[in-house]
Amino acid sequence: MGSMSTTVTPRPRAASVLVGTGPLRVEDVVAVARHDAPVALDPAALAEVRRSRGVIRALADDTRPHYGVSTGFGALATRHIPVDLRHALQRSLIRSHAAGSGPEVEREVVRALMLLRISTLATGRTGIREETLQAYVGMLDAGITPVVHEYGSLGCSGDLAPLSHCALALMGEGEVRDAAGTAMPAADALAASGLAPVRLEEKEGLALVNGTDGMLGMLCLALHDLRELLVVADISAAMSVEGLLGSDDVFAADLHSLRPQPGQAASAANIRAVLADSLIRESHRTEACTRVQDAYSLRCAPQVAGGARDTVEHAARVAGFELASAVDNPVVTPDGRVESNGNFHGAPVAYVLDFLAIVAADLASMSERRTDRFLDVSRSNGLPPFLADDPGVDSGHMIAQYTQAAIVSEMKRLAVPASVDSIPSSAMQEDHVSMGWSGARKLRRAVDGLSRVLAVEVLTAARGLQLRAPLEPAPATGAVVAALRDAGAGTPGPDRVLAPEIDVAHRLVTDGTVRRVVEAATGPLA
Repeated sequence: MGSMSTTVTPRPRAASVLVGTGPLRVEDVVAVARHDAPVALDPAALAEVRRSRGVIRALADDTRPHYGVSTGFGALATRHIPVDLRHALQRSLIRSHAAGSGPEVEREVVRALMLLRISTLATGRTGIREETLQAYVGMLDAGITPVVHEYGSLGCSGDLAPLSHCALALMGEGEVRDAAGTAMPAADALAASGLAPVRLEEKEGLALVNGTDGMLGMLCLALHDLRELLVVADISAAMSVEGLLGSDDVFAADLHSLRPQPGQAASAANIRAVLADSLIRESHRTEACTRVQDAYSLRCAPQVAGGARDTVEHAARVAGFELASAVDNPVVTPDGRVESNGNFHGAPVAYVLDFLAIVAADLASMSERRTDRFLDVSRSNGLPPFLADDPGVDSGHMIAQYTQAAIVSEMKRLAVPASVDSIPSSAMQEDHVSMGWSGARKLRRAVDGLSRVLAVEVLTAARGLQLRAPLEPAPATGAVVAALRDAGAGTPGPDRVLAPEIDVAHRLVTDGTVRRVVEAATGPLA
């Protein structure tokens, strides 16, 4: 799960994102990170940047020590740095902190991280120079992506190593990838784009690295993806209920109003809409059907998916607060003071990153259980074993469920919280850290895993629905079956290589096709 790409394909240019007029939105982060939307800086924000820079400049020659301006960093903050060494101080900070290791982080994550650092710089609370901020925007807009590594952030004092690799590129050092995905020295990429390396002045190195931008960027991307996957989870649940001859009575609005959880109500409404006008459902709405209750994986789908929805919205609320934040240490306050603080601690973001990994794992676990019911002749209500064409000769979807189970098992391991761990660093100065970056990295794998588990359920349910012929599925679920069939996947028949069909189903889940064809029949889903 979560394989990384080191090349990029051309993307349609999105509308520009204005920074400095107010908090960014999750959609803004996605637009810049994934769709290369250009960044525009609000002139009023630039005026505030210039004003706060004046505050820092006034301290530069002060004989009193000021953290980040005339002192060392972390546990070395007791060293007073003379004026003639302060440019070297900022440069050394970036070089020493660019200490990441391991695989290369995905392009969209680095772009999200860069945008969010730009957003904080544009608040005027960091004391950075206007020209340094403009240079950072120029690097992002040119499609230059610094090489950032998997390991190096403890999620406290900011995502130090990842942000330092970006600042290093701004200085014309280190390795980057250009807009085409080609690896090259940062100096060459800047020159090819008509950009000059930045020579950092007082406080600027610290301003470039002291934020929660990496973990927040990954949270924003995960929120966007999970909101889409939650709709697909309702669609796949409806397909399974229909294909397994389950009851839709339990999704009635009045039943869910007895427990007014908002996410649960939304999921139940989606499932009702997707199952509307199903002839398969009507075929067993008779006295001959003696089953009183369906299994939990069918009957309780809205409760689980609804709980996941509500957790996502809680995480979005936390992300909204963070998107409105100016995270740096020290900060230049609006009244001109320069104050140390602890706002760089990633705990609020780290907690919700862990929460989301938990709900993703549980949602995937329930999806896998529904898939397994299709394959067990004792529980599938008349379908052939493993949905095989000639059971015994053919194995049908037997191993597709194994793939689901393997992913779900990994997702359960990924659900172990990262935020409960802390390893002291910087000679015990930084004695409690959030591990939010680690939580974000495992959440990305969990989101990818959820998309694959749901894809297998959609593929299996589509095959099961077709095996109910001549009974017709609901218009909405039938549209998913047709989309899969048109893409060369999901039809019953003798065994064939399933991996390409799983890939097709995964693509239709993640590119929005499944939701789009369903909504063509149902109208917008929540």
